Amino acid sequence: MKNLKKIIGEDEIAARVDEIAARINRDYGGEELVVMCVLSGSVIFLADLIRRLDMPLTLDMISVTSYSGDETAPSRLKFLKMFSEDVRDRHVLVLDDICDTGATLDEIMRRVHAMRPKSVRACVLLDKPSRRVREVEPDYVAFDVPDKFVVGYGLDYNGRFRNLPYIAEVDGV
Repeated sequence: MKNLKKIIGEDEIAARVDEIAARINRDYGGEELVVMCVLSGSVIFLADLIRRLDMPLTLDMISVTSYSGDETAPSRLKFLKMFSEDVRDRHVLVLDDICDTGATLDEIMRRVHAMRPKSVRACVLLDKPSRRVREVEPDYVAFDVPDKFVVGYGLDYNGRFRNLPYIAEVDGV
């Protein structure tokens, strides 16, 4: 078992989700929104966020991975499940758990832009700007985190720890 150090608590997460939802509600002004959730790490964030949105919305789930097994550094992207919603002339919000190097979010955003939406923005729970190798900046960020491996609130280490209600740093990774 890995040693975990809590860095963001449940109450802090709930407060930031409230703030981000309020900004999204203001920015879209009740217009319909397609929320594209990047599986699997974003599911808990998705559930909490969309219950706070005051607009008609549809969900689309996409699955992309850049990690495998015990790896802790991102490698080549693999799209496991692609978009199913037609987003032409619609507002799109891409929801991801973490923006690390930016490679995943950059590729997803480029693919969404190619589908000719009315607008596309990105929302992430966590951001590690110190690791960025692609020039991509999420529109909505709940928390900046240091260059440490983190788990909880949907994020995992080798499939474990997604169910933690807080964000923790994993020692020794």
